[in-house]
Amino acid sequence: MSELFKQHTFPIIGGLCGLILAILFLSLGFFKTILVLLLIAAGSFIGMYLQKSELLEKIFPDKKY
Repeated sequence: MSELFKQHTFPIIGGLCGLILAILFLSLGFFKTILVLLLIAAGSFIGMYLQKSELLEKIFPDKKY
């Protein structure tokens, strides 16, 4: 099973993403799904920015992130 996943990693991940998008479109509708995707992208961008800039480490030096 793991050998199959190693050989076809990206098609499996792409298929799962397509399944999730289809479920969101059918349950929420088009515009709400687009809003969810935009908010996910914004959250990912903010998280990547915080990690690159090490802003949280400067504000909270005692914590490990």
